Amino acid sequence: MTGNATPVASPLPGALLTGVSPQNCTVPVNESRVFLVTVYSTVCVLGLPANCLTAWLTLLQARQGHVLAVYLFCLALCELLYISTLPLWVVYIQNGHRWLLGPRACKVTAYIFFCNLYVSILFLCCISCDRFLAVVYALETRGRRHQKTAILVSVSVFVLVGLVHYPVFQMEEEGTCFEPLPMDRKIAGYYYTRFAVGFAIPLSVIAFTNERIFRNIKMSTGLSAAQKAKVKHLAVAVVAIFLLCFTPYHLVLLVKAIAFSYYRGDAGLMCTFEIKLYTVSVVFLSLATVNSVADPIIYVLATEVSRQEVSRIHKGWKKWSMKTDVAKLTYSKDSQEARSPT
Repeated sequence: MTGNATPVASPLPGALLTGVSPQNCTVPVNESRVFLVTVYSTVCVLGLPANCLTAWLTLLQARQGHVLAVYLFCLALCELLYISTLPLWVVYIQNGHRWLLGPRACKVTAYIFFCNLYVSILFLCCISCDRFLAVVYALETRGRRHQKTAILVSVSVFVLVGLVHYPVFQMEEEGTCFEPLPMDRKIAGYYYTRFAVGFAIPLSVIAFTNERIFRNIKMSTGLSAAQKAKVKHLAVAVVAIFLLCFTPYHLVLLVKAIAFSYYRGDAGLMCTFEIKLYTVSVVFLSLATVNSVADPIIYVLATEVSRQEVSRIHKGWKKWSMKTDVAKLTYSKDSQEARSPT
């Protein structure tokens, strides 16, 4: 092992239950320290203002009766909550993977990560399904897509994901934050379930709905070339963001579960496997965080209404800045005249 190795198997957000015993397995956590700090810091700096703007714009749209805006608003709020915890993970990594804020804060922070991951995935499904109904079945669903339904679905998503990950609060942690437990059959089954239910099924929904959207606009004669291109690019972007942000992490979960089954739970072989996979695992995990920056760009700023709102805000800011500059200049001249001898 290299000199920067340490007996901490995976203390980063999302590393819960990675299958390594901290007492018996040593992995090189410091190999990815600079990269993770850079990624989390960048996402925090870019994602905070982007999601604040997204939340405000989608709230305005929701108040005007837009159904899709409800999902976008909830997604932005979820991302903001997660982004608020990133500084804690950055400090944690810089402190040599030692959690100094107490076990309760550790559990809450990890709980927010897990909930954000799967709330984001489910809301991407909701957005894709809503657009699927609005585009493919435009006539059939006209007047039948209601905000109350969107609100009910959104609340159900939060409650479902929250309840599923509540066991996080029942785990014990000392010093570090969410050290992995030795993998057993139950945990391997948990990984298989997360991959199938939390990733494969949502991916199938997103792929199917956006493929139908793409096929529909291709055959449509009522849309202009520019409108078709806009819908097409957005549909492609939805799938691309999902694949880039969530596929690597869930593939790691699947690979770990398969390895456990293949090695029949042998602790020594699993330890060696975890050491080889660790750096790749945490790097792939960080890609899920990038979703916090990608969502506002793809789903809000790409729409015409949002661009108009951003343009209006920009013009208003410029007008306010000009008034402020004029006021400062006038005040400066008045001050100079008051000080000048008569």
